[in-house]
Amino acid sequence: MKVFLRSIQIAGALVLLVGTIAGFVLEIKQLVDQRSIGLSDLLLLFIYLEVLGMVISFWGSQRVRLLFPMFIALTAVSRLIILQKKDTDPSTLLYEAGAILLIAIAIVIVRFRKSRLLGIDDEKDDL
Repeated sequence: MKVFLRSIQIAGALVLLVGTIAGFVLEIKQLVDQRSIGLSDLLLLFIYLEVLGMVISFWGSQRVRLLFPMFIALTAVSRLIILQKKDTDPSTLLYEAGAILLIAIAIVIVRFRKSRLLGIDDEKDDL
């Protein structure tokens, strides 16, 4: 059963890898056809690169690092703010900025856990 589930996990990672590469290539093609690049386009490409990095990291270590999804979420919320129209409610922008702040604080906490001040053994750490 364990081998079967592992095979499904590897197949899913392969599908995710192929889909991400295809999306990245299609986005580059669209940018070349339009002959213009905006900040939201660059952030979308960065999201693709983060997903690729997460899949490649999983492929090598057989586990997903916690920071990859956090960086993807941070970039996605930033892209959402940029894509919003100017007539949206200002409170929505505050909520989204709060989400960015919470994600950034979570990233700092996750990174701080490797500090020598906390006395955490890096060998046992798998986040």
